[in-house]
Amino acid sequence: MKNGNLPALLALIRKDLQIFVHDRRAMVLTFIVPIAIASFFGYLFGGNADKERETAKIEIRAIDQDGTALSRAVIAGLGSDPLLAVRPATLEEGRETVRKGKAAVAIVLPKGFGDAAARSLFDPTAKKPVVGLLHDPSHVGELAMVRGMLTQHAMEAVSAEAFNGSTGEKMLGEQLRDLETPTPGMSTDEQESLRQLLTGALDMNRRSREPAADGSPNTARRGLGMPFEISAEEVTSGEGVRYNGYAHSFAGMGVQFVLFAAIDLGVAILLERQKGIWKRLRGAPVSRGMLLLGKALAAAFLGLLTFTVMFTFAFLVFGVRISGSFLGFVAVAISFALMAAAFGLMIASLGKTPQAARGISMLAVLLLVMLGGAWVPSFIFPKWLQTATLVTPTRWAVDGFDAMTWRGVGFSGALAPMGVLLLSAAVFGAIAWNRFRWEE
Repeated sequence: MKNGNLPALLALIRKDLQIFVHDRRAMVLTFIVPIAIASFFGYLFGGNADKERETAKIEIRAIDQDGTALSRAVIAGLGSDPLLAVRPATLEEGRETVRKGKAAVAIVLPKGFGDAAARSLFDPTAKKPVVGLLHDPSHVGELAMVRGMLTQHAMEAVSAEAFNGSTGEKMLGEQLRDLETPTPGMSTDEQESLRQLLTGALDMNRRSREPAADGSPNTARRGLGMPFEISAEEVTSGEGVRYNGYAHSFAGMGVQFVLFAAIDLGVAILLERQKGIWKRLRGAPVSRGMLLLGKALAAAFLGLLTFTVMFTFAFLVFGVRISGSFLGFVAVAISFALMAAAFGLMIASLGKTPQAARGISMLAVLLLVMLGGAWVPSFIFPKWLQTATLVTPTRWAVDGFDAMTWRGVGFSGALAPMGVLLLSAAVFGAIAWNRFRWEE
């Protein structure tokens, strides 16, 4: 670039920035709206994990058609779980609440559940009771959680009844009587070993229900519990550093609204060309490349300003921190701003009319944002879709911002996102250069 062209380039950039500053609608859409949406999504993603907040419980309905001590124990165990909100209901009420979306799952404990469950614990050939789960098909995740919790609490209640309750004593007695006759497929030694095991279980059952030493009833009931405990540890940028959902949401909304600004850039160029402004600019002492570069740099500066304002707000209000490389964070932001500017120029070069270009490019941006994980993290996508999204620059931008903020990755984590974004900028810029027309 010749030194004499630099003042002209700066004048072009300054002119576009002045137009932006005097456009209040553009200011609101560029700064206020993305901050508001990012704050909302950040709260949904868990917000600032350092601040405790109440977790919504899963609404379920418990339908006890058995009415035994065992079925009541299962429901009581579910009700004690901090993740569940259990309410009793009839079969019709449970089905209706699930159908209307007021409950995620309705659990149906059938008639005879207690006896059949205790019997099947000792006799694998016995018919097992079928517990019904009426569920909302839009809450598949909650169904899996409820299924696991039901298995745990049912196992605890059934085993407690089997080894400490009257139902268990009855079942053990029946099994011992069955062993008095030869059992097909079982040797005499195996029968004797099983008899000793059942006799010991029966003796333990009876002792557990004997009065305590002071004469009071023995209410202790112990069943088979989980044979292990789970210790969950968040792996982030360092010990004691918690995940902050606002970091991801502000990165995603920043990417989205910078691309929206790129659409405005492309449409504005098409409007100027439609009005004949670009035709008159051909007489100015600046080249076509200088005009396009000025537009692109002005748009890139505004994109970088958008990231600056948004993340400054996130830093001050929501405690988002750059736990990785600050230089890497800046490099990813600059790379994406340049890519978005080149994308805007490509829109102007390929679009025939402002109206058609806005509609098509808006659809393209929404798809890029969605596939890039800006709305929801990409790890919830199917495996094949996660792989497919690697061709989208938005995926690399969001992952790059995540790496530099809450993941705490060093500068090396920014190299791949930078490379993909700058390569995308070069491709979009080349298309814009080759396809741009001065006249309508």
